[in-house]
Order: sequence, then structure tokens, then C-alpha cells
Amino acid sequence: MREPGPRGVQRTTADPLETFLNMLSAERGASRNTLDAYRRDLAAAREAIGDPALADGTALATLGEAWSNLAASSLARRCSALRQFYGFLVDEGLREDDPSSALPRPSTRRPLPRLLGHEEVARFFARSELEAEGDRPDAVRLLCQLELLYGSGLRASELVSLPLNAVPRDAPFLHVSGKGGQQRMVPVSTRARQALSRWLPLRLGDSRFVFPSRGAAGHMTRVRLFQLLRDLAVRADIDPTRVSPHVLRHAFATHLLEGGADLRVLQTLLGHADIATTQIYTHVESSRLVALVNSRHPLARPASS
Repeated sequence: MREPGPRGVQRTTADPLETFLNMLSAERGASRNTLDAYRRDLAAAREAIGDPALADGTALATLGEAWSNLAASSLARRCSALRQFYGFLVDEGLREDDPSSALPRPSTRRPLPRLLGHEEVARFFARSELEAEGDRPDAVRLLCQLELLYGSGLRASELVSLPLNAVPRDAPFLHVSGKGGQQRMVPVSTRARQALSRWLPLRLGDSRFVFPSRGAAGHMTRVRLFQLLRDLAVRADIDPTRVSPHVLRHAFATHLLEGGADLRVLQTLLGHADIATTQIYTHVESSRLVALVNSRHPLARPASS
């Protein structure tokens, strides 16, 4: 039931915020973490200006000062959540106007990902392979995880929660459930398949996960994976502050591009919804692109005599 409210807002018995979150879940497949983040950002707006569904442009314009202590990236995220919220209200006929043009527009420059070079990756693997020679379960497990992070570009959350049924016996692919529950197939390198074949017989119990744990989730946590990789970095004589599961995913993407991989193919492998997210990796390609233009562009070729 709706009735006219102030500033062209239609009052409704349903909470617009909950209706918006339900839409994100049902239509966009947003994960629980994503929904919680939107809820927090809109709750922060409510604390600053009252009910955001009823706010006008004048109220929104005050958020720049109210949130002046936030990092530019955090401010941009909150403003993005509000813009999507107002777009939803207009689309659903719950507002006649969209006041989001009054929101502050912080200039954010996305940081380039930290990166390990080829030599460092080789040293990382050499140490892990050395430690796994005796088939000690924890060492073989870490080698397997390292192969899947760098060889397949999995996210840490995708890796630690990988179910056994995602690993087919014959096909060289993993069936991965990524952000928002999006499914994709990820190629598994020969090395990673060999590491999996070493690790799976060493698993204890009948867990449904590839990397089981006695914890509440039933599988290894991302925090534990992070700790294990940094400990390995120390033993491989690599600065541990430069190492994380995400850094290995970055190395996978960057080194594929260096080898000539297509950006759209890389987008699919990484599970990015937007090609703009994948394009951050093109920063490493500057030298290769210059060489490509110099060697392939018609004007770069010497004139025939």
C-alpha cells in the first residue's frame, strides 16, 4: 500500500531498504557479505541524514562533510550504494526524483596490485616442492593450494571452500562458485592436477571439502591460508609482506597477459563481472604494447625500396 509522501516520495508499508536488499539478492545474486556491506553503508547514511529514502539533494550534499574522515575509497563505496538505492526507488515508483547527483564525488585512483616477479614465483614453488618431497600432508596440501592459486587464479575464498565434487576425475576443469554465486569453469594445469592427485589421498575423514578443517565452516579459513603462505615466503627468502593469496591471483593474471592472453579470456578465468576490473592488469603490458606497435603497425615498417 502506497500513499504520497514528502518530496515526491511514495510512502509504503514495506521498508524500502529491505525491499532494495531483497532485490539485490533475488535479481543480482548478491552474496551475504555484499548484502551486509550495503546494509552498513545505508545505515551510516541513516545516522547522518535520517531516513535516506526521504532525503533530498540538500541533505545528501551534507554527507561530504559528515563523512570527511573516511578514506576516498570508503566514501566512494557509500555513495555508490546510495546511488543504486535511489535508482531502485525511482525504478520501482517509490520516488519521482533521484537526488543522488548531490552526493559527493570523491576522486579515487585504484591502486595497482602488488606483484611477484617470475623469479620470485619460481623460488616460492621451489621451496614448496622441496618441503613436499616427503609427502608430509601439510606440505603437500600447501603445494596443491599454491598450484591452484597461481595456476588457476582462484580467489582465496573459492580455494578454501572448494568442494570435492568441483574436481572432476577426467575433465581438466574445476567448477567454481564465485562472487554472488556465479558459476564458472576454471582450467586446471597439469601441475595442479598432479598436486591434487597427491593431496586427495592424504585427506583425513569424509569431509565434502578438498581442504577440510575441524573448524565450524568445515574447511580451512582464508586467514589460515594467508598465514601459511606468508610463513612459506619467509622460508623461501621472500618478503612476507608482499605475499598473500590475492597477490598470487594477481601474478596469475599478469603473467598470462605477458604471455599473450586475451583480456576477455582473462576476465572469464578470473570471474570478473565487469571488464573494467580486469583492465587493471594491463598496466604491466605497457612495454609489450609499445613493442607490438613498433613491430606491427604499418607506419613502423621500413619503406620498401
